[in-house]
Amino acid sequence: MPATHVWDKLVVLRHKIALACLVLAMLPLAGKAQLFRWARQHNPNYDERKFTYGFSIGLHTSAYQVKYSNKFVTKPYDTVHSVQPVFSPGFSLGFLVNYKIGEFLDLRVMPKAGFYAHKLYYYFTNAPTQSQLVETTLVEFPILLKYKSMRRGNVRMYMVGGITPAFEASGKNDIGNSTAGISIQKHNISLDAGIGFDFYFPLFKLSQELRFSRGVSNMLGSTHTIYQDPISRLNTNTISYYFIFQ
Repeated sequence: MPATHVWDKLVVLRHKIALACLVLAMLPLAGKAQLFRWARQHNPNYDERKFTYGFSIGLHTSAYQVKYSNKFVTKPYDTVHSVQPVFSPGFSLGFLVNYKIGEFLDLRVMPKAGFYAHKLYYYFTNAPTQSQLVETTLVEFPILLKYKSMRRGNVRMYMVGGITPAFEASGKNDIGNSTAGISIQKHNISLDAGIGFDFYFPLFKLSQELRFSRGVSNMLGSTHTIYQDPISRLNTNTISYYFIFQ
């Protein structure tokens, strides 16, 4: 029983642990920026270009945020103890178009394909736990503003923020032994914010970026099932780490 209790705590805190690990992974980059502050510059005029292009590889962990409906406290659902989301890994591939607005400000568009898995656990007071898995492939169009620091040698720090419209290209629901799952909307809009570092090399520029995305659209569909009725709203939360080559 104590081991089970500890495991349940780890499941609940999984997203916080993942975020802490990603932040710790970024700390050596900041130290590296100071170490090479006065290094000989590679591509010293790279950032003078109005347009630059590239591609991105992203690793992410994502989960739904659940809001219960009024039906959750009614008699037909009094055996439903809770509905708990968990963070699940995924990845994305995309392109980059960067437009220089000013010395420290860029506008960037990053169309990409994202592969997501969202899982919900249904805990009952009189029955075994059941899970709902929603797998989706999304076509996403992040539109971001990039605010850059001064370049130090071959390193530059930056912050990004913007919005990401997303549309489902394909998807699949899988729930235990039942055919009655939940329905999910085929589009989403999220607000994005993140930090990163640009590293300049003789032939290209590599950016490593940590970004958080908060979905503002209700992803819950209109179908009525025993798994959907206890919920009134689903929002997405995603933590991503990008490798961007330009």
